[in-house]
Amino acid sequence: MSHYQHLFTPLTINGMTLKNRIIMPPMGTNLASLNGEVSQEQLEYYELRAKGGTGLITIENICIDFPFASNGTTQLRIDNDQYIPGLFKLTETLHKHGACVSIQLNHAGASAYAYRLNGEQPLSSSNTPSKKNGNIPRAMTHDEIYHAVNKFGEAAERVKRAGFDCVEIHAGHSYLISQFLSPLFNKRTDEFGGSPENRARILTLVVDKVRACVGPRFPISLRFSADDFLKGGNTLEDTLRMLALCQDKVDILNVSAAQNDNLNLQIDQMSLEDGWKRYLSRAVRDTFNKPTVIAGNIRSPKVAEDIIATGDADLIAIGRGLIAEPEWVQKVQNGNERLMRKCISCNIGCADHRIARSRPLRCSINPDIIHGDAYKLRRVNRDTRVVVIGAGTAGMEAACTAAEVGCHTWLLEKKNSLGGLASEISRLPEKKRIADFPQFMKNRMAGLDNLMLMVGQEANVERIAGLRPNLIVNATGSIPLLPPINGLKECIDVEGGNVFSIMGMIHHLDQFADVEGKRIAVVGGGAVGLDVIEYFSARGARTALIEMQDGPGRDLDVITKNAMLTMLDEHHVEQHMQTQLVAVHPTHFSVKQADRAYDIPFDYGFVCLGMRANTTGLNEIEQWARANNVKIMNIGDSLMARRIIDGVREGRNVLDTLEDMGALGNRESAKIPLLTY
Repeated sequence: MSHYQHLFTPLTINGMTLKNRIIMPPMGTNLASLNGEVSQEQLEYYELRAKGGTGLITIENICIDFPFASNGTTQLRIDNDQYIPGLFKLTETLHKHGACVSIQLNHAGASAYAYRLNGEQPLSSSNTPSKKNGNIPRAMTHDEIYHAVNKFGEAAERVKRAGFDCVEIHAGHSYLISQFLSPLFNKRTDEFGGSPENRARILTLVVDKVRACVGPRFPISLRFSADDFLKGGNTLEDTLRMLALCQDKVDILNVSAAQNDNLNLQIDQMSLEDGWKRYLSRAVRDTFNKPTVIAGNIRSPKVAEDIIATGDADLIAIGRGLIAEPEWVQKVQNGNERLMRKCISCNIGCADHRIARSRPLRCSINPDIIHGDAYKLRRVNRDTRVVVIGAGTAGMEAACTAAEVGCHTWLLEKKNSLGGLASEISRLPEKKRIADFPQFMKNRMAGLDNLMLMVGQEANVERIAGLRPNLIVNATGSIPLLPPINGLKECIDVEGGNVFSIMGMIHHLDQFADVEGKRIAVVGGGAVGLDVIEYFSARGARTALIEMQDGPGRDLDVITKNAMLTMLDEHHVEQHMQTQLVAVHPTHFSVKQADRAYDIPFDYGFVCLGMRANTTGLNEIEQWARANNVKIMNIGDSLMARRIIDGVREGRNVLDTLEDMGALGNRESAKIPLLTY
């Protein structure tokens, strides 16, 4: 704790005392009931973060006026009194663990969930969509504007009755108030458009109404995009000018940034450094001398401490970091940083699940965001021996989970390193955050006496049989996909050659330290190919991308895709879409686009056509397992090349297999209730 004295200093704001400076910002979960009530799963999700020591938990944005204010498939609602009981139960639960609780009031405006509107147009400041190719809204009438203002006030009054300690107004991120504030969306010519003062009129009305409804001794937080980071949008100076009109009636200034069309700067892309937005909160704090909040890929407690110590902000918003690690605060405070799951900013289970796929919230590196480590209370009911083959992230999760419930576990890895593809990809500078997860897994394994790590030992039937397993988990990962293309196998990854796979590139990174002006050609516009383009473009190379689909990044998560498309544009990457690779040569690729065949020359060429399951030796092991009545699982990329989230989830699923084998107590008898009413 002595290392982080500022981070764990209490702070009192308008009668609300926070026990530390860590807050959980509002993040949609898709865990609410279909009619907008708090679900039991949602309650347990937030309680886990309260138990973990978080100072202030801000519940996800809540709908103030259904359906026009709604955002998302299963969003919380507060537009009438029937929602107060569930919300009160939530605040009552979190308060038991010493957390303060806020909730964010929001009107989605043009970003409203279309399926709830029954064919009607969403509302906004003007008829400008809130994002490229978004639904076209209609401009609100004066009556509709004042109706929305009143709904903010009514919702705030319910917030107070529901037992919350604070209320937050959402005025950023391309939602309704932001659609009035930003000239990107606001094209009005009346008193609600034009000058910054006019564009901010709805915000001042909302703040006044909310203050009137909650009274002077109830904290109000205001979240806003300090800089749109888009041409023609608000700059920091514009935002400061508008904040001056209403900041005297709010208590906390929650500094965010960006809009929908640069979502990768709002929900930060992986490559952005810890606390990269701190200069924004510093400017706001210096201007108004009020408590400020800052977010922005803050994973390191040292960075968080420095932000508070230097006065760049008063509160640190740890969002995705608290999804990944509910005990963030306790582990930092108690000196257990080595056992923290640090969010890797992959944005798959959190942002992409909710925004792009209408799925409930999940996490790539935390396979149970609801119950956390409760599974460790379970134990095998007989001597159970588990052999895991492959120490990638899926295999390590399976091995740790099995050991943590009492299995005698062996983890075999034929290489002399751990972490599999995750560790390899993390050697790319822009992907360095990924390395935090394999490191956490190593630290986790180190504390398990019943987990035996066998590095540099390839699994075969003889070695496995000698360990007498009851369960075998195959997690041998994936290898680059190399289709039967003329010249590919003869040219790729050969000594002294200029054509590489992703693994060949990573193992020769020193060779590519100085590539400014070099011509780089990459075949494959998926995640791996774009990682390669990103690496070389950032270092001054002239890059060309070759892809059979009609556009790059088709299967990427929404944040990474946005970041990669921006990168392609900013670095003027030469793009050859709907183009097929027909032959590989030492100095050029031969390609075909429609009826046109041509060559693309390069200094270095990369073939990144995806990965395929590595099932080497699996058939023999499966035959032995069947003959000896041994259960076998095949998980992660060795089942099908996918993402970290899939393999980690399947690794944790070893619990279900153990249960099916009768080796683990059933769920009901092992479940420890979080609450008793």
